Amino acid sequence: MITKRTDLTVNQNYTWIDCREIDKEDISILTDEYMISSELLADIMDADEQSRIEKEDDYTVIICRLPSAEEDDDKPLERTTIPLGMVLYPDRIITICRGDSVVIDDFARHRFRQCPVETKEGFVVSILGRAALVYIRFLKYINRQKDLVEEQLHQSIMNYELIQLLQIQKSLVYLTTGLTDNEVLLEKLQKTPYFHLNSEDELEFLEDSITDNKQAIAMANIYSDILTGTMDAFASVIGNNMNVIMKRLTIISLSLMFPTFITGFFGMNVSIPGMDGNWAWLFLLGLCGLAAIVGTIIISDRKNRSVIKAGLGEKRSRKKRKEQHSPSEIKYLRRKQHTLEGEE
Repeated sequence: MITKRTDLTVNQNYTWIDCREIDKEDISILTDEYMISSELLADIMDADEQSRIEKEDDYTVIICRLPSAEEDDDKPLERTTIPLGMVLYPDRIITICRGDSVVIDDFARHRFRQCPVETKEGFVVSILGRAALVYIRFLKYINRQKDLVEEQLHQSIMNYELIQLLQIQKSLVYLTTGLTDNEVLLEKLQKTPYFHLNSEDELEFLEDSITDNKQAIAMANIYSDILTGTMDAFASVIGNNMNVIMKRLTIISLSLMFPTFITGFFGMNVSIPGMDGNWAWLFLLGLCGLAAIVGTIIISDRKNRSVIKAGLGEKRSRKKRKEQHSPSEIKYLRRKQHTLEGEE
């Protein structure tokens, strides 16, 4: 879809040609009418293309990475990035995106403030600055979802929460990679001779964009480190729970050895006390049960009982505190129920 826009601001001295979700027909128009090379369009359509700036004969090309607006219903917590190509002509700027982005949609709907969009260079800087703010917003959203999933993971016995954490980890990797690429591009814009800012306001906005981008990178690294530590901690908890289960099974198997020893002993043609009576087997059965109980008490760790009781009391109090859920928790639980019903 190709749209011409000249209503960003009153003093706009260029034409913005917005190309999003382009198809083969749009590619033909960009190649024939706007004289954009097919190699450049192929680079912009590449999902793994890195940010850079290049100078061609008739235009200057800037490629950056923006947060994608597309959401996968099967992976609601996974956020990706897509490349955006900006082709600067003397009298117009063409933005080419293989999908849709929140950043471009904000400019198309005039959802921006204090951005120097009067010139093409200011518009480029505004897009990069807005992208840094959207990255920060996405990172905060992902961090809130991580806390919610972690909360639910304490009470869950299924793999749904672990899958959610993996989606969040992938999102952090995608966002961190996009921010790192944009950081290199922003630093190049300060030094390259192909890109000249027109006023002090644009230069100040570029410096602010660099600061916001560095803040987003720091946030992404912190959230990624916290998530890695969280997943390692839960992996240790799962391993510890497995050890506890194996310990209990070992205690049960060892406890059954005592009745087996008794029955084996009396099975070797040894007289059983009161064997002439009709209830001799009850004596043997009671002796086996008593031996199993005594053996269990001897080989079990009594301290674990107090720990288990304390844990059960903590779970009950936590359950009472969590009777009322927040709106985000309700949304998360509905999404989990929908996913589980789909699996069934």
